[in-house]
Formats: sequence, structure tokens, C-alpha cells
Amino acid sequence: MERKFVNVILLGFGFMFVFTAFQTMGNIEKTILDSITQDDSTFTGDGYTSLAIIYATLAICNWLAPSIITITGPRGAMLIGAVTYLFFIVTFLFPRTWLLYVASVMIGAGAAAIWTGQGNYLTLNSDADTISRNSGVFWAMLQCSMFFGNLFVFIKFQGKTHIDVETRNVVFGALTGVCAVGIVFLLLLRPTRRAPPALDDAKVEIVTHDAEGPLEAFKGALKLFCTKDMLLLSITFIYTGIELSFFSGVYSPSIGFTLQMGENAKQLVGLSGVFIGMGEVLGGALFGILGSKTTRWGRDPIVIMGYVIHLTSFFLIFINLPMVAPFGDTNEISYINPSPYLAMFCSFLLGFGDACFNTQIYSILGGNYSDNSTSAFALFKFTQVNVKFLFFL
Repeated sequence: MERKFVNVILLGFGFMFVFTAFQTMGNIEKTILDSITQDDSTFTGDGYTSLAIIYATLAICNWLAPSIITITGPRGAMLIGAVTYLFFIVTFLFPRTWLLYVASVMIGAGAAAIWTGQGNYLTLNSDADTISRNSGVFWAMLQCSMFFGNLFVFIKFQGKTHIDVETRNVVFGALTGVCAVGIVFLLLLRPTRRAPPALDDAKVEIVTHDAEGPLEAFKGALKLFCTKDMLLLSITFIYTGIELSFFSGVYSPSIGFTLQMGENAKQLVGLSGVFIGMGEVLGGALFGILGSKTTRWGRDPIVIMGYVIHLTSFFLIFINLPMVAPFGDTNEISYINPSPYLAMFCSFLLGFGDACFNTQIYSILGGNYSDNSTSAFALFKFTQVNVKFLFFL
């Protein structure tokens, strides 16, 4: 197996474990914090406020990420970011309102580093012929994170209407260990060897980040943001921010708050994440192949398919869940009696549609902006997380 593809696999494993921990936390954070508030009257932390802080910090730090990566390189940036994810999860073992919000600021900054570094590193390990394949493989491995953590939560939350402190600590402890394993995989990443076009294969150099200083990287990001193509791509970035905010922080908790789902409504929060992950992994594996420029289908049908799938899922969610479900436990119903089966089907559609968009975005940015990938991926995350911040604000 070629060295660069090994790097992509290691990158996928690292992100799979780190985000098994974090995405599971994001999926259950609102539910967990509500239970902590019921047990401890001094704790006033709110899940939506925490997410708003994370995304506000991430939006600001994305502008600084290209400059930071010129100093640390993509591997160093990803390691720094992963450590902040670990810290965020550990703080849930010691619930304090101020600590929750401090950790939210730290993980927001760390997220800017880890995602911009990831985009740059993936690009350095790809070329025009392999970028679609590598994007699809990475996305499928990343979204496997939706399986394991949420399946674990599904089992641990079984039969519970209130998440007690013992259950919470078991879940947090397990997720802390999983995140630490992800950091080990990131430590195994090797520098990328790339042969410059003007040289033959025997003459190679180590490439770890774009050859420019922090100030030049910041100016380059500003200049790239104002180009016509990037402004057009920003429309898609904005949409992915909206739908990602919805299914990662609102939809699954809303299922758990809909008491008409039955006595196991809380348990369905984890199961929803599993079905979202199934859609993501299937989409990543499938569209990483179909999105290749060497196929006759290209990217357009994949993006249109994602749009139709999401439109369908949003309509079904609208008629299945009550309007007040995102805000807490409710016995209200919507246009039909809430159906757990329909809710899980919509979870799958949300994940599959998200994969349609994101695999193609990664392919476009890695293929069309290979010489400026750090800034391109930073701008993608900047636009996306600004929408997330407004969503949770």
C-alpha cells in the first residue's frame, strides 16, 4: 500500500476515535446537561449555549488557523486540536458551569486547528486522481464514529427516563479513553513526501505546510475568500452548516424529549446517532467513488440527490415531531402520532444527504485549491460554523 494512502487511513482512524467521543457527546449533551441540572441545583450549564460558544470561537479562530499551521504544520495543529477535545470530554466528569464554558472556548479554538490541519494534510497526501477516493475513504472512516459511541449510549440509556450520575460517569470515562486512542493514531502520522512537478521522482522534499509566513497566510485567506468561486461555494457551505447544526445538536435530543415516542424515548437519542452514522458511512463509501472525475456521473447528480433526500427528511421530521420538542420533555404531538421507526429513517436520510454534500466539498477544495488548501478548508469551516453559531444562539 502506498505511503500516502497509509497516511489517509491513519488520519481516518485518528479522527474516527476522536470524533467517536466528541460526536457522541454533542449528540447527548443537551440531554445529559438537563439531567445534571436536575441532580445539582448549582449547575446551570446549557447545551445550546455551550454549542454556541464553541462555534463562535471556532468561527473567529478559523481566520487564524492558516497562520498557526505555517508554524506547527498540519500534524502539530491536529494534535493540539485533539487535546482540546479530550479536555472538553474530561470536564463532564466534574460538572461545573464555568468549566463547561471554558472548555467550550478551548475546543472551539482546537476545532479550528484540527479541521484546517486535516484538510491540508489530506490534500498533501492526494493528487488529482486520488482526491475523490481519499475524501470518500476519510469521510466514511470519520463517520464510523457515529456508530460505536451512540450504540454504547443506546445500551447504557436503556430503560432510563433520567440519566443518573453513575451512568453519566461510565459514559464520560469510556469516551475519554476512546478520544485518547484517537490521539495515538494522530501521533503515528508521518510527514508527506511530495515530488515537485519540475523535478523527477528521485528528487523529493518533505512538505508539511504551505511555504509562507503567518501574515502572508492570513492575507491569502482574505484574498481567497473574496474570489467569485469561493463566494459561490460559500452558499453550499452555509447550507451544510444549517443541516449539520440541526442533526448534530437538535434533532436527536428532540426525539428523546418527545415522550410520545414511548418509555424508551431517551434511549432513542443514541440510536438516532447510529442511524445518522449509517447514512454517513454509506454515502462516504459510495460517493467517494462516484464523485471521481474519472466517472461519467460527476459531482452534480450527487449534490442534487443530497438536496432531494434532505428535503424529504425535513418534511417527514416536520410531521413526526412536535414544534416544542427541541426545548425539553413534551407530551405534545405533531401532525401524526410520533413514530420511532420514522424518526430513525429520517436520521438515516439526514446522514446520507450530509455525506452527499461533504464528500463533494472535500473533493472540490482538495482538487481545485491544492496549492492553497489550508486557507480553502479554513474558509469552509469559517462559513459553516458561523451558521452553527447563529443557529444555536
